[in-house]
Amino acid sequence: MKQVIANMAGTVISVLVNTGDEVQAGSDVVMIESMKMEVPVAAEVSGKVKVVKVNPGDFVNEGDVLIELEG
Repeated sequence: MKQVIANMAGTVISVLVNTGDEVQAGSDVVMIESMKMEVPVAAEVSGKVKVVKVNPGDFVNEGDVLIELEG
């Protein structure tokens, strides 16, 4: 299973994809606010969104799984 992982700790400000969406490698899928900056998190691989594990307002730590992809 392919996963999109948080690259830093912060608060999720938006989720840019929904379950079932197709994403391409390099596409931004989540925006995190960290140290007063908005930081995009991109998918490293292409695939179909299987599960979105976070919601806006959630705090995430570096290494947390944000989205699971299939395909």
